[in-house]
Amino acid sequence: MSRHGVKKMSGLLALFDDVAAIAKVAAASIDDVVGQAAKAGAKAAGAVIDDAAVTPKYVHGFAASRELPIVGRIALGSLRNKLLFLLPIGLALSAFAPWAIAPILALGGMYLCFEGGEKVWHWLTGQAGHDDGNDTFDDPAHLEESKVAGAIKTDFILSAEIMTISLAAIPDAGFWIEAATLALVGIGITVLVYGSVAIIVKADDLGLLMARRGRLSLTRWLGCRIVRVMPGFLSALMVVGTAAMLWVGGSIVLHGVGELGWEAPAHLVHDWANVVSNLAPERFVPTLNWSATAGMDAIFGFALGLVILGVWGPVRRMLAH
Repeated sequence: MSRHGVKKMSGLLALFDDVAAIAKVAAASIDDVVGQAAKAGAKAAGAVIDDAAVTPKYVHGFAASRELPIVGRIALGSLRNKLLFLLPIGLALSAFAPWAIAPILALGGMYLCFEGGEKVWHWLTGQAGHDDGNDTFDDPAHLEESKVAGAIKTDFILSAEIMTISLAAIPDAGFWIEAATLALVGIGITVLVYGSVAIIVKADDLGLLMARRGRLSLTRWLGCRIVRVMPGFLSALMVVGTAAMLWVGGSIVLHGVGELGWEAPAHLVHDWANVVSNLAPERFVPTLNWSATAGMDAIFGFALGLVILGVWGPVRRMLAH
């Protein structure tokens, strides 16, 4: 091979080396984004569970043929909330006002405590919630528009909390990594939540179909069980969502006030969790410690929610009149 050909070949190999190096960096960046998105999404678990628990009520009372289209419209609205509004706002805060993230996160935690405390209070007292009123629209299309708009509005609040929690959980890694991570969190959580909601709202229809048309007795029996179990499952999901709201909300507020200098409440929860966990055999200590901490965070969240409810309730009634 000529000297010129050798130079061309070596240049081509060097180019391949550069491309391979860039590919490795890109792959590492993708791994970082995926890993950070998974961790950030896990931090927002309480709000995610509540989002999945709240949404099925918005399709209640509609024809079965409209359930999935309604869920789809809410899901698109949720994506729009996260990607077009909350993502740019979150990145702007991270770049220009990072000091504002902690207060916003604390306010979001207080909102979760309020929502969870209000639900528990209404369950205990038998009162109707502020969003449990009866819709009086005669036109089904108008009713659907109202329900979808209400669901997207509620989703915006929960999505804001999810994105803020996720943003706070992402380490400083550059603008584009943060943007890609938040976008992946937003898309992934939306698919997870509304995919789960779609399965939940159609499960009873599937069970009914299996019970009526199943060729095997086992299929018919399973269909009957699905139909019977779904009401209880939805109730249990609401309880789990409310507990998760109180746990996450209480934990966020305790952590926030600790960062502001008042660390006594968080230390108290930590000390009590240690006392409880030390009562168990050593192999159960980590699990019991986590459970005790989460439980006391939820109790704190419930107490704080009742305080906020006591203040906001009269104010809301005054504004309504």
